[in-house]
Amino acid sequence: MRIATWNVNSITARLPRLLAWLESSGTDVLCLQEAKIAEEQFPFDQLRDLGYEAAVHATGRWNGVAVLSRVGLADVVKGLPGDPGFDGVQEPRAISATCGPVRVWSVYVPNGREVDHPHYAYKLQWFEALRAAVAGDAAGGRPFAVLGDYNVAPTDDDVYDRAAFEGSTHVTPAERAALASLREAGLADVVPRPLKYEHPFTYWDYRQLCFPKNRGMRIDLVYANEPFAKAVTDAYVDREERKGKGASDHAPVVVDLDV
Repeated sequence: MRIATWNVNSITARLPRLLAWLESSGTDVLCLQEAKIAEEQFPFDQLRDLGYEAAVHATGRWNGVAVLSRVGLADVVKGLPGDPGFDGVQEPRAISATCGPVRVWSVYVPNGREVDHPHYAYKLQWFEALRAAVAGDAAGGRPFAVLGDYNVAPTDDDVYDRAAFEGSTHVTPAERAALASLREAGLADVVPRPLKYEHPFTYWDYRQLCFPKNRGMRIDLVYANEPFAKAVTDAYVDREERKGKGASDHAPVVVDLDV
């Protein structure tokens, strides 16, 4: 079974590449983030033509998450229970579903913007709500994983230059402590380092030739419980999908399971 996560940075802009990638990659379940589309405008028909059902939590221009599956889609939960909201709004940043033998969450963690911005405090509160929401499944016997854009680099090795991020979000002790809290709930990072290259980054800014210069970050993660982790046979970042015209600024992260 092949499961992936991908921040597509607008499904409208990325649709031709998304459909081609699904056809060529052999992916059974895709957790998708930053759809940037209203649910009623989601390309259900095009995905159905490829054999995928879709569960979507999206409201319009910003955010938006989905789970695409060709192995079944059941017990869908939209939104994060206990979501603290930002400026009185609960944003579409989480969705969960059972796909065949596994249960997955697709999450798009708040960016945080700046350390002294209210959005940063919201990000930390959101992490607390996520930990509470997934603790039961994490401790269970069914393969379970939380996949998505976490907007946190777990270690200094997960950014191209720690000094370049001094004083900014994504690398602060509080954000990394939030990841540690998730792991303490019974989840582990199942994408090893190194992979086939020294730095398996998943995100590169569009500006300043960051991708050709490999000035990236590893912020798209797969955190899984023990039954899921034990079933992993391979994991990789599909850097090829970050290349060329019309690419997202994130690459898909792919995990193969023997279930």
